[in-house]
Amino acid sequence: MKQTITNGIKALLEDADQVVPRISVSDAVSLLDREDHIFVDLRDPREIKREGKIPGAFSCTRGMLEFWIDPESPYHKEVFNQDKTYVFYCASSWRSALAGKTAIDMGMNGVVHIDGGFSRWKKDGAAVEIID
Repeated sequence: MKQTITNGIKALLEDADQVVPRISVSDAVSLLDREDHIFVDLRDPREIKREGKIPGAFSCTRGMLEFWIDPESPYHKEVFNQDKTYVFYCASSWRSALAGKTAIDMGMNGVVHIDGGFSRWKKDGAAVEIID
């Protein structure tokens, strides 16, 4: 039997856009060295190795986010238990929008994501850290 998808990716992204603030690359660059912000790279490790990352960003694949956020999870990471603003990004901003909404739905405060993601970051000439 064929699946009937009633809430597709377009609707999910529209919902996320209503909840998760987007910031421009230029705004993100201005936050890069601030102690009260944590940049979170949601891309796959192969993407990061191939293209680099935003300098100092914490890497958390999209598939582990919920497990790393929840303090009751055996996989919890303390980086997600701070009174800081979390700047999520992925390649184009789809995963970061969905991840941001999930994080907010879980109770996290101070979640934003970069409009256009790492692709726009590179296109706009912002600094990139190359991973060996």
